[in-house]
Amino acid sequence: MMVDLEEKVSQLENWTEGKGLVVRGAAETFCSGSDLNAVRAISNPQDGMKMCMFMQDALTRMLRLPLVSVALVEGRALGGGAELTTACDFRLMAPGSVIQFVHKHMGLVPGWGGAARLVRIVGSQNALKLLGGAMKVDPERGLDVGLADGVLEADGDAPGASTPLQQAEDWLCRYTEGPVPVIQAVKKVVLAGRELPLMEALRTEKEVFGTVWGALANLQALASKSKHK
Repeated sequence: MMVDLEEKVSQLENWTEGKGLVVRGAAETFCSGSDLNAVRAISNPQDGMKMCMFMQDALTRMLRLPLVSVALVEGRALGGGAELTTACDFRLMAPGSVIQFVHKHMGLVPGWGGAARLVRIVGSQNALKLLGGAMKVDPERGLDVGLADGVLEADGDAPGASTPLQQAEDWLCRYTEGPVPVIQAVKKVVLAGRELPLMEALRTEKEVFGTVWGALANLQALASKSKHK
């Protein structure tokens, strides 16, 4: 599954017309963590470090995609699954879902970049609580600590009821509506501000600005709009 994920990231890096990405699990479970039998087979430090480096690279590249991404959390997101949610720009939680960094119970800490990203998302105090306490984060707590950006409505059986995926796509559309170059540029400048020192981030912002100023979307907007609404 790790190799499959990395291959999907490689495909997305070449998706020049993309704007948004929804990451979800199968069978109403986001990701229930590692197969313990597989983990036992690579429990030596050398193999563990190889896995760590592989997944750090894959998830860092996923977060750096020029796409606005959201993790659709249904069911459980445990351990590495919890780390995977932090490699998206946003997280939406379905009713009854749980995110839990269970690493402490396994005598571990996150190794796929999940701790570093979690601190940036919820702050160091909350990150310490979630990691040190291996706390179960339900949708209410997720909103409270800033790990969740929204909670989906219950998936009703009534005709016309929206599925979790439809709700996530509708939620994401408010941030991906617009021309592809503009949405990708927005993601690039935010990414620069999040990861780079100030002067480098400013330099990147200037360069990205230069790609959209006077470009087709900018000229069309100037020609069609006399004032902001």
